Amino acid sequence: MIEASTRLKGVQQLIDTKQYFVIHAARQSGKTTFLLDLVQKLNREEKNYAVYCSLEGLQGIDDAKEGIPLIVKCIKTALFICGIPGNENFGENADYSNFAGVLHVELTRYCKMLDKPLIIFFDEADCLSESTLISFLRQLRAGYVNRVLAPFVHSAALAGMRNIRDFKVKIRPDRETLGTASPFNIVSKALTLKNFIKEEVLSLYKQHTADTGQIFEDKAIDFIFEQTCGQPWLVNAVAREIIFEMLERNYPQAITAEMAETAIQTIILRRDTHIDSLFERLKEERVRKIIEPVLLGENIFEQLSDDFRYVMDLGLIKNVDGKIQPSNPIYGEVITRTLNYDAQHNFIQEKPDADVPNYLKNGEIDINCLMRDFQQFWRENSDIWIEKFQYKEAAPHLILQAFLQRVMNGGGSIIREMAAGTKRTDLCVIYKGEKYPIELKIRRNEKTLREGLQQTAEYMEIYGCLQGWLVIFDRNPEISWDEKIYYKQEIIDGKTVNVFGV
Repeated sequence: MIEASTRLKGVQQLIDTKQYFVIHAARQSGKTTFLLDLVQKLNREEKNYAVYCSLEGLQGIDDAKEGIPLIVKCIKTALFICGIPGNENFGENADYSNFAGVLHVELTRYCKMLDKPLIIFFDEADCLSESTLISFLRQLRAGYVNRVLAPFVHSAALAGMRNIRDFKVKIRPDRETLGTASPFNIVSKALTLKNFIKEEVLSLYKQHTADTGQIFEDKAIDFIFEQTCGQPWLVNAVAREIIFEMLERNYPQAITAEMAETAIQTIILRRDTHIDSLFERLKEERVRKIIEPVLLGENIFEQLSDDFRYVMDLGLIKNVDGKIQPSNPIYGEVITRTLNYDAQHNFIQEKPDADVPNYLKNGEIDINCLMRDFQQFWRENSDIWIEKFQYKEAAPHLILQAFLQRVMNGGGSIIREMAAGTKRTDLCVIYKGEKYPIELKIRRNEKTLREGLQQTAEYMEIYGCLQGWLVIFDRNPEISWDEKIYYKQEIIDGKTVNVFGV
């Protein structure tokens, strides 16, 4: 376990100053662990009564007449579980016909009888919707603003995957988020639970070593942190896959970077619940508006927009030195492979004429042969395949990457690098230790080729390669296929760039 209080600064000050606030973080980032830890800490200090109350069971209950009484009962259960004095009296004679005020009334009555201030942490608060959410927030606000006249909850937090601005509710017919008209505008601050830093990953794994004697090699820790960027669920899932599944608790055996790489591929292919549920979000139109430009390397969205902030809150993307990219390489891999899954499956199911494909002759991979195959496929099938994709602008990139995925079955791997604002997508195919850097670009104007050559040369420099590949997609319907499909070699800075037009 990582000490939760070290991951979120400023909470204690908010509580001490009687603030109501929001805690939001991506799915399985440790929110619940943090809240439970905090509740125990506050109750041990004996200055306040602290309560953890999950609202997850109210998902889908839109009508306040049904939802508010259930919230009152959730609080009653939470008070009992946390052992708060007089919990049996809370809501005992509640008038649920007054659903628009019963929560306010019962919390006021209860706080009057307590000898210490009450703090409530409402977890999964973003499960509430429609009139249930509106009534819940309004009653909390009524109690908050009248605390001078009558006792009420000393401090409260709403915790969830999203910030309050993105809670799903219709305040009026033309608006689907709370926005600035929020009935909970008493929120003083919105806090985000961050990923683990490398020192925290190291601390977590050292606890395992102390318990079992099993060590994580330094290269393994470096690789896991590089691939997960400290996302808590992933950090734990990779270690768990190695320790319990791959090594079956063979504790004397050290954990290596190679084991971590195998575990990550297994997790990606298995599509555990965390990954599957998170990437269901990719189907949402507001998510597509942000993720598609990232896939293409474009920067055509407004970073202050609700859509952008929503996708950031989901934990799908991050901002690194002004470049918007997937939150970690594992998410980048899963985004691509989720969106092009059908195409990928189709290509893998194809039976080559020969036992060994042409592009894998003599034990080496021939990228030029692979690209010529793709050119032919694209000429014959692009219109049909693009229509199958929700992400139509990114469809060429996604389909080519699905086409290249066959290399994985031959013992290779693909490194994907994408970030909005770079105007390109970088891929590096690795086969039997050899690296093959590939740039993907959409033809926008006459400068595309020149920019692409320079970018490819820079990408080749990163991997120390003297040969690279540049693929330029021409989406102009007025250009004939004979003009779009071409191959040529260019020499730039002493490096050979194989240019394929499609």
